[in-house]
Amino acid sequence: MESEPGRIQEEIHQEHFRCLERMYLLAPINTYFKPAILISEGSAEISIPVRPEFFHAASAVHGSLYFKALDDAAFFACNSLVSDYFVLTISFNIYLLRPISSGEMRAFGRVIRHSKRLLVADSILTNSEGQEIGRGSGTFMPSQIPLTAELGYA
Repeated sequence: MESEPGRIQEEIHQEHFRCLERMYLLAPINTYFKPAILISEGSAEISIPVRPEFFHAASAVHGSLYFKALDDAAFFACNSLVSDYFVLTISFNIYLLRPISSGEMRAFGRVIRHSKRLLVADSILTNSEGQEIGRGSGTFMPSQIPLTAELGYA
C-alpha cells in the first residue's frame, strides 16, 4: 500500500504533466500541426498526423517537422523534471534517416542526464510502422520564465 505522502507526491507530478500537456497543445503553432502529447516523469511522446501541406517538393515531410517533433519530445521530457520554470533548448542535433509521406510521425523523448542547471535528452522519431525515421539529442536548461497560466500552464 502506498503511503499518503507518496500518493500526494505522485498526484502533484501527474498534475504537472497534465499542465505541461495543456500548455503544449495551446501553443499557437500547434493549432496548425495538430499534435498529441503524453508526458510522464523524464519522458514524453509526441504524435503528429502527416498531411500533404507538410511536404517538400519531393512529396515527403520537410525536415523542419522532424526537428519540431524530436525537439518537442526531448524538451517536454526535460520540462517534466522542472516543475517551476519553462526550460529552453540550448542546442539540438538531428539525424534524418528516412522519408515519410503518410501515416503518423511519433517522437519519443527521454532525459539521459539531469543536473541543477543542465538537462540532456535523446529522442527517436518513428513512422506508423514503428520504423525509425529520425533521431535527435539536445541540451536544455531551466529559464527564468515561470510556468504560469499566461503560458497556458493551468
